[in-house]
Amino acid sequence: MLDRMAQHSELGEFLRTRRARLRPEDVGLPDYGGRRRVPGLRREALAQLAGVSAGYYTRLEQGQSGNASDAVLDAIARVLRLDEAERSHLRRLAHQKAKARRRPRPERLRPAVRLMLDALGDAPSLILGRYYDVLAWNRAAHALLAGHVPYDAAERPGERPNIARLVFLDPHTRELYADWRTKARDTVADVRMSAARYPDDPALTSLVGELTLHSPEFTSLWAAHPVQDCAVRYTREFRHPLLGAMTLNNEIMELSNDEGLRMAVFTADQGSASAEALRLLVDFAAEKAQRPEFTSSR
Repeated sequence: MLDRMAQHSELGEFLRTRRARLRPEDVGLPDYGGRRRVPGLRREALAQLAGVSAGYYTRLEQGQSGNASDAVLDAIARVLRLDEAERSHLRRLAHQKAKARRRPRPERLRPAVRLMLDALGDAPSLILGRYYDVLAWNRAAHALLAGHVPYDAAERPGERPNIARLVFLDPHTRELYADWRTKARDTVADVRMSAARYPDDPALTSLVGELTLHSPEFTSLWAAHPVQDCAVRYTREFRHPLLGAMTLNNEIMELSNDEGLRMAVFTADQGSASAEALRLLVDFAAEKAQRPEFTSSR
């Protein structure tokens, strides 16, 4: 019962945040003025534009209607002007009750995935788990993203670096991203999608709770309910502590044979200053790996 209530709360919260960002004039309705306690489009207006009764929409937003058809959801999405990621998120939340809950398979790094990572050579690359843990990275990715963290921490399940934690709780990572606020929002938007994909997952719930407790920025962004796959951001601006400003292409790919796992690869445009900085970073990572205190790490 508590699981269903939590999922209903997610759906209602999402719909309310999307209503709040619309004004009547945005959807062709007159603005009669006056001050309202709650900003945004009224439930009754949204229901009328979507072609459903006000009572039905209210029950949907309150989590009391678990049989909404895709046609109704699409009509609501159209009125709310949802993008494709938000539409998928709405469907997932609305239909979660009807689907049999299953626990995702345990995360594991297959040897073939490790070989693929190694085969990428000098391009900074890493494997992310469904809870944003770094399951593996090469030396270049470690030097780029978290050189202050032990390289072999990724090989120890209880100590693996977690990208979401680093973004919000680690001062080095906050300085690393030139536009930290965009990176922070993108991270929350991606975590929101994971939370809908794996509802009631204890590890993900624990991560969200920890970040809510320790990061006001995360709490504020989480309340706004952004939704976006992090793969849509193709470049990132970095301020590396050793090499300065770098503009890198960021490709993120889902591993189809490994549920929830993704690979991230960073590259620089050929002939650019960032390409030279990336070459220096790779040289630095290789030189660091040869030092006696690091030779025991993989």
